[in-house]
Amino acid sequence: MSNSNGHSGNGADRRDEKVRVAIVGVGNCANSFIQGVEYYKNADSSDQVPGLMHVDLGGYHVNNIEFVAAFDIDQEKVGKDLSEAIWSGQNDTIKFAEVPNLGVKVERGMTLDGLGKYLKQKITKAPGPTADIVKILQDSKADVLVCYLPVGSEDAVKWYVEQAIAAGVGFVNCLPVFIAREDYWD
Repeated sequence: MSNSNGHSGNGADRRDEKVRVAIVGVGNCANSFIQGVEYYKNADSSDQVPGLMHVDLGGYHVNNIEFVAAFDIDQEKVGKDLSEAIWSGQNDTIKFAEVPNLGVKVERGMTLDGLGKYLKQKITKAPGPTADIVKILQDSKADVLVCYLPVGSEDAVKWYVEQAIAAGVGFVNCLPVFIAREDYWD
């Protein structure tokens, strides 16, 4: 049996289609995701690739991911290109890939409970109002909003779910806030 490394096997080839990704919370986890896309963008789908379960999943390759919008509240990140913001503020993850300028400006996000007791001591909230998240998601033609807010940001996560629903985009929740299992979100 040959290794399909996640390929659907149905002949679907989506190499020219993009999965347009927006990110909320431009911290270390987002940094690793963005670097990983850059690092693995030329990986061979027929090879076992350390660090990836699937280079090709359902006909989509890692290089199909395109970052189109980003949101944060840290004054050290807001207004910068996403490729620069991933190294700003308190971010201190290991650098393993050179991320080129992505042409994605980090916009001012909603705070709510996303700036907890300890983060308040290290992060200065960017001035100005919250950007129009729904409009930005729609204008950027985002397919999915990936949420990397800090643990404990339950109200903020739920607020961003509402924005994703209003914009008609998918939502990937990368922290322990119950969303999909709750009847309310049906």
